[in-house]
Amino acid sequence: MAIATTSPVTGEVVESFDELTPEQLEDKLARAAAAAATYRLTSVEDRAGWLAQAADLLEKDADAVSRMITTEMGKTLRAAHEEVAKCVHGLRFYAVEGPKFLRDAPGDAGRVGAKQTFVTYQPIGVVLAVMPWNLPLWQAMRFAAPALMAGNVGVLKHASNVPQCALYLERLFREAGFPEDVFQTLLISARRVEQVLRDDRVRAATLTGSEPAGRSVGTIAGDEIKKVVLELGGSDPFIVMPSADLERATDVAVKARTLNNGQSCINGKRFFVHQDIAEAFLERFTAKMGALVVGDPMDEGTDVGPLATESGRRDVEDYVDDAVGKGATALVGGSRPERPGWFYPPTVLTGVTPEMKMYHEEVFGPVAQVWTVSSLEEALEIANGHPYGLGSNLWSEDGDERELFVRDVQSGMAFINGNTTSYPEIPFGGVKRSGYGRELSDLGMREFMNAKTVWVGQDS
Repeated sequence: MAIATTSPVTGEVVESFDELTPEQLEDKLARAAAAAATYRLTSVEDRAGWLAQAADLLEKDADAVSRMITTEMGKTLRAAHEEVAKCVHGLRFYAVEGPKFLRDAPGDAGRVGAKQTFVTYQPIGVVLAVMPWNLPLWQAMRFAAPALMAGNVGVLKHASNVPQCALYLERLFREAGFPEDVFQTLLISARRVEQVLRDDRVRAATLTGSEPAGRSVGTIAGDEIKKVVLELGGSDPFIVMPSADLERATDVAVKARTLNNGQSCINGKRFFVHQDIAEAFLERFTAKMGALVVGDPMDEGTDVGPLATESGRRDVEDYVDDAVGKGATALVGGSRPERPGWFYPPTVLTGVTPEMKMYHEEVFGPVAQVWTVSSLEEALEIANGHPYGLGSNLWSEDGDERELFVRDVQSGMAFINGNTTSYPEIPFGGVKRSGYGRELSDLGMREFMNAKTVWVGQDS
């Protein structure tokens, strides 16, 4: 894929960017390694101050940055503003809480025959971040803020269709006062990621993206014995039981399937509704999905913009056509509109079976699959049969059902009576083929730190 901003609304190339030459890439990696040697010695107070300054600058730039996000990947301008605000919050969270996460953790010296023992958290150096286009600022920020607070240096290989967002992040951290070369963007193609990850100056990697991309990066990192965090696909279950508030549940179900124009790993995609309320749920859900306005994402009246790429729209079409061709029913949507750009309507499908591709895979667009189930146990059995395990969602007022859900659902995150989302305050990540490791909170910061054990003997 060429490194370029291509309008998802028109399909026209807005601006193209030159890929780094081998010499330019070598220069950037050399500068990153040099920066790591000195940046690790900066004070946590300085790092916190630079993060806070980055938050202030981003907040000041919010309007222009939001328009840039919408231009590059097609989410509504309203959603882009929300993403920018989330990044500002994340920067400020780590500016305030990061120093606490970096404090030494004392141990029980007496039990190990020492005068003193503790764990000290130290940065590991240069970390490669391979990031996707769907949340072009937030995905990168949830790596960058904790990594920079920890004293690590970041090199970002962003998706090739959001180069302006990638370059903006480099500029933001530089203008916020971080030392030169502490955060750099690498405008390179995906085929050159292996070269960077195998470079001895790069100590670890984090990737958010597809399962094939995760397999590739995980294999290379394993071969090089380097730490890697993977956040991969998700086809999250959204379970609705009879005690649920159906009005709220369907409102959130619509949001889950159309947030980011349906291009979110962690929002509900497979809806399991108890048979006692299935008819009422579907009536509300299909009416609300069908009423959404699909159009120009810059327009305030638009609810759902285009998909980010032509290939992404083609994938969604293939999944839906395959399902309908094998017996599924499209209650709403189900076919692309005749207009320029990469639009696809909000779609609700029933009758999805294991013979259909979407049953086993992730559909990255505004498409909902709805099942009628007789019990929470049946819903969990079907939900857990999927290879992914990122987020999950239950709507119930029953305490026993909530306890069962939390205990038995196979996912990295379990949300009850609210939409699955990410917060800097709590860990984020999945299980099974959704990846491993955690982002955000103190856990995300410590993924890329050396937890060094210190033991001090008794005085002689």
